[in-house]
Amino acid sequence: MRIDIITLFPGMFESVLGESMLKRAQAKGLLKVNIHNLRDWTSDNHRTADDKPFGGGPGMVMKVEPVYKALKELKVLRTAKDGARVILLTPQGKKLEQKEVKRIAKYKRLVLICGHYEGVDERIRDLVDEEISIGDYILTCGELPAMVLIDAAARLIPGVLGHSASAARESFEDGLLEYPQYTRPAEYMGMKVPEVLMGGNHKKIEKWRIAEALKRTSERRPDLLKRRR
Repeated sequence: MRIDIITLFPGMFESVLGESMLKRAQAKGLLKVNIHNLRDWTSDNHRTADDKPFGGGPGMVMKVEPVYKALKELKVLRTAKDGARVILLTPQGKKLEQKEVKRIAKYKRLVLICGHYEGVDERIRDLVDEEISIGDYILTCGELPAMVLIDAAARLIPGVLGHSASAARESFEDGLLEYPQYTRPAEYMGMKVPEVLMGGNHKKIEKWRIAEALKRTSERRPDLLKRRR
């Protein structure tokens, strides 16, 4: 998968992309990430990417011209997309859930536009395929949601995770929260690992895990069970 990021703050991505799973995915050639500074497509000496909104009001609005030029140079305008998906990270977008991550991860190429300031020029929305939000809360910029989307999508690329079953057994993948997990020691400060996990009976272990996943989901996220039904 190739991901192009259009951002005003390229430095924000360095530590995230340079650690852990994302670093390994790039080293293996399974993921290629290109970070582009939106100001490279501005045309004035101050490299201005924002301006005051027409009609007045607080804050600044991201300009459409540099975004258009960036998408044109990256060859992802609607006339020549070549399997790419252009996504604007914005609070007004569709809420990111695992089913959306699975859909997005199937694209060969993603182009992520990180919103900022008070918002974006409405005409930018005419240049993208979809808008994504990671939740109903306010962030300073779209760079953090972009990182979340990259991480969530990259782990679904075959070969990225160390074990092929890892992604399939995690929370939200099957509509349930994940069952409790334990590791050594078997007892610590009076807290013991459930006996069923130490008995070696894999059918009983699987049954216990399903029951615990249902119990945990019912207690913490009953809305997920309603959707599952």
